Amino acid sequence: MSERVDVLVIGGGAAGLSGALALARARRSVLVVDGGTPRNAPAAGVHNFLTRDGTPPAELMALARAEVRGYGAEVRDGWVTGARRVGGGFEVSLAEGGTVLARRLLVATGARDELPDVPGLADLWGTDVLHCPYCHGWEVRDQAVGVLATSAMGMHHALLWRQWTDDVTLFLHTGPEPTEEQWEQFAARGIEVVTGEVAGLETADGRLSGVRLADGTVVPRRVLVAQSLLRAPEDLLADLGLAPVETVMNGMVFGSLLPTGQHGTTSVPGVWVVGNAGDVGAQVVTSAAQGLMTAGQINMDLVMEETRAAVAARTEAGAA
Repeated sequence: MSERVDVLVIGGGAAGLSGALALARARRSVLVVDGGTPRNAPAAGVHNFLTRDGTPPAELMALARAEVRGYGAEVRDGWVTGARRVGGGFEVSLAEGGTVLARRLLVATGARDELPDVPGLADLWGTDVLHCPYCHGWEVRDQAVGVLATSAMGMHHALLWRQWTDDVTLFLHTGPEPTEEQWEQFAARGIEVVTGEVAGLETADGRLSGVRLADGTVVPRRVLVAQSLLRAPEDLLADLGLAPVETVMNGMVFGSLLPTGQHGTTSVPGVWVVGNAGDVGAQVVTSAAQGLMTAGQINMDLVMEETRAAVAARTEAGAA
């Protein structure tokens, strides 16, 4: 026998748990299935989250899980492997076996980072190799920062990180040649520009110490900024006709994410997407806000379905 719930939440990060909390408080039956591989796991703390700034990600999620369970929702470790339409709802398959019948789906899987192919970079991702100054800039302020350019975004990042330190070096690597205006901007802001591809990273005691170029030159750096591409799960919702699409902003590719409309709506009625699975810029606090707002939409959708059913039943009873 399949389990039955009002809403199945796929993913137990900030977006999914926030949505689950609001739905459970609305007296909905809710199951959260979470694989336990959050994108921000390497980070020392969550930032820009009022009252929780600096909290380790695992600690924040443990607190959130306890709150969600306190309202009667279930949070389960595991993986969703697929979903298909069944009647007016969905049949969801679980990796450990069995299925769940859900009236609505809230997809909050997050996305994975596809990193630049530089030896040693992945080992330091989230610690000494960073991507977002608003997430990590304060913690590495006034340090020697390198910016790895793999696209035109590297030019933007070099100027942006200059806000947190006056020691910024831009490594052109595979990025485009700066424009005349950009050269002038870098000179005015004291940003050194290094040409040539990066061959690897140097470490000392497990921490980044320098960036090694293809010619063997090592440029001392304490922090490296690198742009990843975000990739939402490709096959999870394929049977529903929902797949990631290339995400492009200002002519630059940021990855492939699930297409969404207002409040996380998708082209599949009854399926909503929140967090990084559909939003390249969603941080922890914004993902939590998305989960809350979308939960309200889901609950109202269920209310209207139940109201239509009640009206139909009343009409049928009156006719009898």
